[in-house]
Amino acid sequence: MDGKQSTVAPRQLLTVWDGIILICGMVIGAGIFKAPSIVAGNTSSGAEFLGAWVLGGVISLCGALVYAELATRHPETGGEYAFLSRGMGRGVAFVFAWARMTVIQTGAIAAVSFVFGDYASEILRLGANSPAIYAAIGVVALTALNVAGTLEAKGLQKLMQFLLFAGLAFLVIVGLMAGAPAKPAASAGGGSFGFAMIFVLLTFGGWNEAAYLSGEVRDARRNMIRILIGGILALTVIYLLVNVAYLAALGLGGMRESKAVAADVVRLVLGDKGAVVIALIVCLAALTTMNAAIFTGARTTYALGRDFPFFGKLGAWRESGSTPANALVLQGAITLVLVLASTLTPDGFSAMVAYTSPVFWTFFLLTALTLFVFRRREPQAASFRVPLYPVVPIAFCIACVYMLYSSVNYVRFAVEFGVAVFAGLVIMALGIPLYFLAKNR
Repeated sequence: MDGKQSTVAPRQLLTVWDGIILICGMVIGAGIFKAPSIVAGNTSSGAEFLGAWVLGGVISLCGALVYAELATRHPETGGEYAFLSRGMGRGVAFVFAWARMTVIQTGAIAAVSFVFGDYASEILRLGANSPAIYAAIGVVALTALNVAGTLEAKGLQKLMQFLLFAGLAFLVIVGLMAGAPAKPAASAGGGSFGFAMIFVLLTFGGWNEAAYLSGEVRDARRNMIRILIGGILALTVIYLLVNVAYLAALGLGGMRESKAVAADVVRLVLGDKGAVVIALIVCLAALTTMNAAIFTGARTTYALGRDFPFFGKLGAWRESGSTPANALVLQGAITLVLVLASTLTPDGFSAMVAYTSPVFWTFFLLTALTLFVFRRREPQAASFRVPLYPVVPIAFCIACVYMLYSSVNYVRFAVEFGVAVFAGLVIMALGIPLYFLAKNR
């Protein structure tokens, strides 16, 4: 090394088609196998159920366009933490990092671990608390794997993605073959549309990562719009096809009663052996999603420890295996506490969504608002600019406010979920006094 700053930059090699495939790969995960039954329980008809997924695609597109401009304005920095630090100040960024460590990322890992637990229980049940037991096993095993420095191989990721897409195609075919549902759809009424949208948008989650492709896309100013529109349109079509298959096989009433909707659809046509195959695919998808969240979440926690001496031990990097071991262990411990607490609720997955959603949408809203700050401070053209400004970012901000309201309104559905909402908000708020303590150390 000669001490000079590297001039190497990402090469613009990605085509529009490459970008669309990558967006689908980043977004589609375990959620499509769990969330639809909850969405069905909170919509009053098949048309409203499918309309929720279309609306989810529209909101996601607006958000992705906002994030694309933010990423092209500051491509060298690290996502929401950097946008909030630049746009809202170091204190807001600190509270975000704290909330990500204690609520957002750990809650998301715990939620997906319950998807793994529900479908693993379809293969081999481990008693009354089988989903939670499997969830805890998954968290411990994957955290240990990351501490050891063993990360998923690219080949395994590609294989998993192939199996996931094949599983979705298989589901669509089997669901449409199943014929009319045994249970009438009329039994599935009531609920809250805003509550349903929480789970729809959870399933669309991941497009914010897709926006960071802009630095590697050919002719990004023109092609990023094509990639974002094409990718989210493709996702919406895929999700609609899968949900049409679920509806065709089970009806709205059957879906709302299902704990493992994909397995139940396949069981109708192919019996228990077919259900085990799809359950195995979902388990692999959930484990892959968990592993990625464990990996990325620990890096954010490591950065918090590096930037603030108060959390200095979290900023230690373990040479053997090249991992942020302390951050990984703390993240795993918090996640296990959340898994254990969720066993006291009617549904662990829903409880973790209740815990994370208000905090998640608070910071999504604040991040979106930074675009208006940057437009005022830095009026010069970015390589990508949101079309129809300010309509698109305003529409996304309105959606964030509505989702924040719906997330807090979660308390209406069960006392246990209300406790989860309150706990998430209180833990986030603890980051405020912690910041003043940490900045003076």
